[in-house]
Amino acid sequence: MAKAAEPASFQGFKRKDGRTGTRNYIAICSTVNCSATVSRYVADEINRSGMLDDYPNVDGVVAFAHGTGCGMAGEGDGFDNLERVIWGHATHANVGAALFIGLGCEIFQMSRMAEKYDISDPERFHRMTIQGTGGTRKTIEGAVERIKELLPTVNAISRTECPAAELKVALQCGGSDGLSGVTANPALGHAVDLLVAQSGTGILAETPEIYGAEHLLARRAASQDVGEKLIERIQWWEAYTSRNGGEMNNNPTPGNKAGGLTTILEKSLGASAKGGTTPLAGVYKYAERVNTPGFVFMDSPGYDPASVTGQIASGANLVCFTTGRGSAFGSKPAPTIKLATNSRTYENMTEDMDINCGDIASGEATVEEKGQEIFSKFIKVASGEKTKSEALGLGDNEFVPWQIGAVM
Repeated sequence: MAKAAEPASFQGFKRKDGRTGTRNYIAICSTVNCSATVSRYVADEINRSGMLDDYPNVDGVVAFAHGTGCGMAGEGDGFDNLERVIWGHATHANVGAALFIGLGCEIFQMSRMAEKYDISDPERFHRMTIQGTGGTRKTIEGAVERIKELLPTVNAISRTECPAAELKVALQCGGSDGLSGVTANPALGHAVDLLVAQSGTGILAETPEIYGAEHLLARRAASQDVGEKLIERIQWWEAYTSRNGGEMNNNPTPGNKAGGLTTILEKSLGASAKGGTTPLAGVYKYAERVNTPGFVFMDSPGYDPASVTGQIASGANLVCFTTGRGSAFGSKPAPTIKLATNSRTYENMTEDMDINCGDIASGEATVEEKGQEIFSKFIKVASGEKTKSEALGLGDNEFVPWQIGAVM
């Protein structure tokens, strides 16, 4: 466990509700697939117009478009997931204002969410439907004008000094290899220990990818209730995969196997190392708001886009992603920092990788030294430094809410 260090800070955006952002976006939240294209057209028109040059404190306009919102049950796990995801992104600390765009007749009704969550702030939340506005073209034009009106207000906020305790980092791995559990994952775990020592938060997820190692996390639970919540999630997944004709012990992908991982147990032991060594302070549902500082776990699939979508909705304002085979992942509104587990991948994909952890394997760095480097990168990126994925413009198509249940 890392020792408490001198208080660290970053330059962030302090919101009225007390939370702190690392970016400042305007979000267009599509409530249903029927409004997905309209939402993307609106964001593209604003981002490509050049008008954002006059608003330096605005990082961009991002469309959270998806493939669901109708043809689904109006209650249950699937509906609750989508509701938490949409609400979590609209109210995210990295979002200065949100415009909800729907078709009008879908299952996922904005009025229902507005009543449940008291969406009443006229500066931050705005709504329109394609049916109510008069069609596709009129909705695009109206939404563009609405965002133009929002830009001065969203731009008015400036970065100020904020404690590292305000950082909530989503912990992810994808394209793992045999070195993941030796280099990048334990180094990220040490960075998480440093963050927790600052009263910050690390959010581990990907429930199928801790399978077989869940007892190691449960053993660290801060209370019996926390440990039981984790085991209950594992049992839910066993039943979920079984009724869908799958099995929990068949997780490694062809790429994982080519990289040296042969079983889910090997993969899980490495994946769980991302969580460091501090007590497990809480266990959360998918996309549930994380309000407990420290190391926590959020239930999610192992599929990276769906998992990160949930972590960001839960409040993560940074994402840290380890990879051995290589990844072209990016995310918005929270930026992704990518760690290569080996030097070959880092050198092969230098435009995608932020930090090389392969020098641990070569003996040029220790896990602790690399963990300190990763923690320092947290501070720099939180203060506005662009990640490699941001420089490439990634993150617009990685918004993937986890769908559960029948499509009707």
